[in-house]
Amino acid sequence: MSTIQERAAAAAGRAAAEEQDDLSLPPEFVEQFPAADPMADYEPGDDDPEMIPVHLAWIRVRKEIRAIGKDGDYNERGTRYKYRAADTVVQYFGPITIKHGVNVIPFKTEATYGSKQTKSGSTMRECSVVITWHIVGPKGDVIVAQTAGEALDTSDKSTTKAQTVALRNLLLNGGLIPTNDRDPDADRIERGIEAPARSADSYRDEILDPKTSQGRLQQIGYELGNLRMLGQKVVNETGEQETLDSLGRRIYAERTGGGQ
Repeated sequence: MSTIQERAAAAAGRAAAEEQDDLSLPPEFVEQFPAADPMADYEPGDDDPEMIPVHLAWIRVRKEIRAIGKDGDYNERGTRYKYRAADTVVQYFGPITIKHGVNVIPFKTEATYGSKQTKSGSTMRECSVVITWHIVGPKGDVIVAQTAGEALDTSDKSTTKAQTVALRNLLLNGGLIPTNDRDPDADRIERGIEAPARSADSYRDEILDPKTSQGRLQQIGYELGNLRMLGQKVVNETGEQETLDSLGRRIYAERTGGGQ
C-alpha cells in the first residue's frame, strides 16, 4: 500500500507530463509571428482569374450572364407553365464562375422531413432545406448567403431535389438574373391602337452597331427568342439576306474572338 508521500509524488509526475503534452504556442508568440498569407507569393498564370475581391468577381459573373430564359415546360394534371430549369441555370453559371475564379459551396444544410398522401394513395416524402452558402472569390474571401428549397419524391430523391431548388434560388436571386420575358403591359391597348412591336431592322442595326456590348448582344438574343423573331431575315452589312439569329451569333463571335 502506497504512502501519502508516494501518492503525492505520482500526482506531481502526472501533472508534469500533462504540462509537457501541451504544445500550443503562447499567445504573445502568436501575436508576434502571425500566420503567413498563403496568397502572398501567388503569381497568376495565363489562364487564372484576376485576383480581385469576391464582390467584384460576383458582379463580373452577373454581367456576363445578363438573363436566363424559361426553357422548362411543365404540363401535368391540367396545369401548364414555363420555368427555368435548375440544370439550365447551372450550365450558365458553371463556366462563367470558373472563368472569374468564383466557387459556390454549401457550407451548412438544415433539413426537415414530412410525408404527403397523393390522390392515388401513395406516400411521398417531403423535404425542406435551408442551406447556408459560401460564395468564395479568387482571393479566398467569402460572401455568405442563405436560400431555402422544398421537394416531394416517392423514393429517396427529395433531399437532392430540395437542395437543387435551393441552389437555383441562390444563383437566380443572388445574381438578380431576369428572364427577359416580354412585359405583359407591352401588349396593352391604348386609345384603340396597339403598341407597336420593335422591328427586325431595328434589331439588325443595334447588332451591327460597334458600340453594342457583348452582354447586350446576348440579351438581344434572349429578346428575339421570346419574341419569336430569331428566324426573321434582314439585309446584313454585306447586302445579303441573313436571319437575326445567325447575324447575332456571327457578330458576337467576331467581337469575342470566337470566329478566329
